[in-house]
Parts: sequence; C-alpha cells; structure tokens
Amino acid sequence: MKYVMVYWSRYGHNKKIVNHLAEKLKEKNAETQILTTDEANPVALPEADVYVFSAAAEAFNLQRNMKTFMKNLEGMEGKKYGIINTHGMDKNRLQKMEKLLSKKNMVKLAETDFKVGKDIKSGNALIDGWETKLDAFAEKL
Repeated sequence: MKYVMVYWSRYGHNKKIVNHLAEKLKEKNAETQILTTDEANPVALPEADVYVFSAAAEAFNLQRNMKTFMKNLEGMEGKKYGIINTHGMDKNRLQKMEKLLSKKNMVKLAETDFKVGKDIKSGNALIDGWETKLDAFAEKL
C-alpha cells in the first residue's frame, strides 16, 4: 500500500502526527510520502492507494492553506482518504474537511481529531494518549 500525506502545521502538531502515522504504516511495510500544502500540487498529487490530510482549525474554521488546497484538488474521483484535525476548541473541523473532499467524489475511510492543550506554541500540546488514538486511526486506513 502507498500512502500520501498532505499536512499543514503552524506549531508542529500536525507534522508530529503525520510523522508518527508514517512510522506506524511503515511497520506494515507500507510506502509513505509526506508533503506540506506548500510542497504538494493539488492538481497533480502523487499516485497512492490512500491519501491522508491533516490540518488545524484556526479562527473557528479549517486552516486557510488546507482549505484552499482541498478546494483546488483535481482528479481525485473515487480515491480513498483519511482526515485529521487538530484544534484548541471543543469543536473540530472534520465535517468541513469531509464536505470539501466529498465534492471531489473521494471515499472516506477514517477520521480523527486531536484537541491540543494550552501550551500550543510549544509544539508539544497534544493531549496524552494521542499516539494510541492515532494508531487506531491507522488501523482503519
């Protein structure tokens, strides 16, 4: 299986998440490729069996770079995906991500969200137990 992960991260939480996910998937002999929204081309993503999108909620919405990236995706009809959202509020933005990808006729396999704690700027504000939650997400992909 080949996975392409596209993420956006201001303080490093989503980067930490996709790196951990990649290691977990490699344990199953999967091939992984990680790209930021700046590195990835939404009209020419590398071929993969599953795509994973990971971004934060900011200003009560999905982070702008990821939102724009998802809106500009092309040629993704029937492709499988998983979505991850980090947020400091009680409300995640998974539904917003799913809505954008459903317009591309993609097929959702899994979703998960992670609430971050108060020391968000440290890049170490993921709540204890996040690895276990992410491992369960990986099993669904």
